[in-house]
Amino acid sequence: MPEGASPASSFASALLGQLVAGGVRHVVVAPGSRSQALALAAARLEQDERIRLHVRIDERDAGFLALGIAAETGAPVPVIVTSGTAVANLHPPMLEAWHSGVPLVALTADRPNELRGVGANQATRQPGIFGPAAVWSVDEPAPEGVAAPQRASALAREVLEHAQDGPVHVNLAFRDPLSGAAEAGVGAEAVELPERPAAAAERIALPERTVVLAGGGAGPAAEAFARAAGLPLIAEVTSGARFGPNLVPAYRAVLADPDLAAAIEQVVVFGRPTLSRELPALVARVPSVVVRRPGAEQFDPGRSARIVDALVLPDAPQDPAWLRAWILAGRRAAVPEDDVPYLGDPSVSSPSAAGRLARSEMAALRSPVTRQSLVEAVWRATWPHDRLVLGASRLIRDADRHVPGKRIRVHANRGLSGIDGTVATALGVAAGAGDDPKSAAGTTRVLLGDLTLLHDVGGLLLPPGERRPRVQLIVGNDGGGTIFDGLEVAATADRSAFDRVLFTPQEVDLAHLAAAYGWQHARATSRGDLDKALTAPPPGLSILEVPLPR
Repeated sequence: MPEGASPASSFASALLGQLVAGGVRHVVVAPGSRSQALALAAARLEQDERIRLHVRIDERDAGFLALGIAAETGAPVPVIVTSGTAVANLHPPMLEAWHSGVPLVALTADRPNELRGVGANQATRQPGIFGPAAVWSVDEPAPEGVAAPQRASALAREVLEHAQDGPVHVNLAFRDPLSGAAEAGVGAEAVELPERPAAAAERIALPERTVVLAGGGAGPAAEAFARAAGLPLIAEVTSGARFGPNLVPAYRAVLADPDLAAAIEQVVVFGRPTLSRELPALVARVPSVVVRRPGAEQFDPGRSARIVDALVLPDAPQDPAWLRAWILAGRRAAVPEDDVPYLGDPSVSSPSAAGRLARSEMAALRSPVTRQSLVEAVWRATWPHDRLVLGASRLIRDADRHVPGKRIRVHANRGLSGIDGTVATALGVAAGAGDDPKSAAGTTRVLLGDLTLLHDVGGLLLPPGERRPRVQLIVGNDGGGTIFDGLEVAATADRSAFDRVLFTPQEVDLAHLAAAYGWQHARATSRGDLDKALTAPPPGLSILEVPLPR
């Protein structure tokens, strides 16, 4: 060990070096004293251009930033924090990662054994603090002597192996001196993890009247299965499967048709549906086959589903009559944004008719923005090289009701469907997308409500010197939590009490808020303003405020 070094520094350097050798490309740090050896080792790796380092002063936002990066890239992302309440602040992102199957790695610094349970400052019971929200956890004793690097390398391999199943927690005790002289060449040999056997694919019987459901995290496999089987596809907006010829976007209205809904004989589920009451009710009453997904729990509201690891694609499609009935019903149920035809409509043949349509289109562009027109405009403006992040608000449900099929990458924290950390998660998605040359030049659009933004104001803070991705926060501002207006109790509760504790009105000036954090701000009060702002978003970080009625 070099003169002036410490076991903490040697251990931290070896641990992070081995994680990088195993594929880690991003590290998130929240500052702290007990974790200084890890933070400084990460800074040296950034100087050597071996990682992208992200620093946040709030541990909760640091955790959600790492969550967003891991969700986008699929690779483990360590988040480094100090001891005490810093660790507790990682609990929300760890819970979201556990329910979503995201490889988040919590590296938490702690006191050594002799300073535990004696009332030491900034010390609490950290081992096991996340409970079942970690697929694997370890309480690593304080490193000592020359053996520290070897133990750190072995630990890194364990971390990488277990992170394939979801979030892990590594609690690291450090003893004074908490860091020492920087060690040159933080490196390690490439890690080769043992290959896991591929999931055994099963061939299942497909009754004639089967439908395919795709919830959050389903991915293109759901669309491929529905297309190969010739079955109707119900795909939530966050599923990654909302495209293709078998898609039925207006599925809620179609499920209200008693003839079609009652005729369903089987449901095949990919991912986890969370955006409607209709889909859990359907799966609870109809025989279901659920394809296993990463995460804590499988989607089985009726506690009777058959859970399989993977499915064999059918050899031939079913009788097309069932699919045709669903497609036609979906087209009849689709709700148009408005009844203004386009000038390119071939039925518009006379100059007078064209003039009337031009005036009608101009009036539409000047009209106020509705929730439906907002979600449809954002969807239209987003392309495969972009990323779309949907916050937990009324808007994600409006998008699920109205937007058509389109093969784009959509993210949302639907593991627990909370509004926690949405801004930080979106910045993580943007950072992860920057690793891919095809998406590095794209825009990460974030559609969220005003309370979802205000819940994560700290996520707006980026330190000087970090790369500024192109991120556009589109904030539907209706002055509070109008999602609660849809609760049954809204019809009977005292209005003032309801507004006080549920609607929770707010009057924040978002322009001033954006300026305080160095974000650009614009306001779109008409559909024309909205389309213009979405098709030419400014570079860097921007907030587009869209006033909406309650």
